[in-house]
Amino acid sequence: RLIIYFNGKNYECVSVSLAMADTSSLPANWEVNVVFNIFLYNQISGNYLSSPGRTRCFLETKSEWGISKFISKKILSDPSNGYLANDNIVFGAEVFVVKKDAIIECVSLNNINIHYKHDFKISDFSKLNERCFSEQFIAGGQKWYNFLIILDQKGSGKGTDSHVSIFLNHLGLERVQACFTVCEKSQFDDIQTRRYCKLRCNVSNSFYCFSASINSWGWPACIELATINDPNEGFIVNDCCLLSIDIHVQDVANIIN
Repeated sequence: RLIIYFNGKNYECVSVSLAMADTSSLPANWEVNVVFNIFLYNQISGNYLSSPGRTRCFLETKSEWGISKFISKKILSDPSNGYLANDNIVFGAEVFVVKKDAIIECVSLNNINIHYKHDFKISDFSKLNERCFSEQFIAGGQKWYNFLIILDQKGSGKGTDSHVSIFLNHLGLERVQACFTVCEKSQFDDIQTRRYCKLRCNVSNSFYCFSASINSWGWPACIELATINDPNEGFIVNDCCLLSIDIHVQDVANIIN
């Protein structure tokens, strides 16, 4: 329905709003996206004064949207302008509705302080193409996989043509807070070159935020190609490279429709 406020926010303009009239049949936590225009009929010219089309999200907690300064009261009340005739004013609305299912996020904290270690052996390192993927593995109840990029063939950001990139990917639609450590193991003395997660996010400076839209985090310049290929370093022996990933899952937000 349309709601007309003849005394707008500054008492000089008329405000017009579109509101959900009956929401009793909608599910809990309902959400409706609406594209709407509001019109005022000019009874002299037969034309309409219209607002620009706008998109708004109507919610259970926000079921009314509108225009605070649709038209000045001075213009509206002057019969010569055509909007007021025989003490009548004609408003209208054009509404396009796209319904969306309710979305409820349930956050589980059962995985706090659970660590998982995954070892990944890369054979035939010198024969790799652009990317090498590990098998899928489970950490903290979530599916993960990591992959390694040889940048002299593909390139990635600041490590292009000079470094090996290593990323951790999360498979799934859940939102996950996790920190992780990637180690390239020296096969000579088990000394590890470590790369620690230090991304700042809104939960903790030491945790990454994985989601359906951002499911990969890592380092485009993790280790120099010259270093990993140096036979004296021991990272590649018999054309094999060893990686170890240690993951700590802090919490998981499951999206339930």
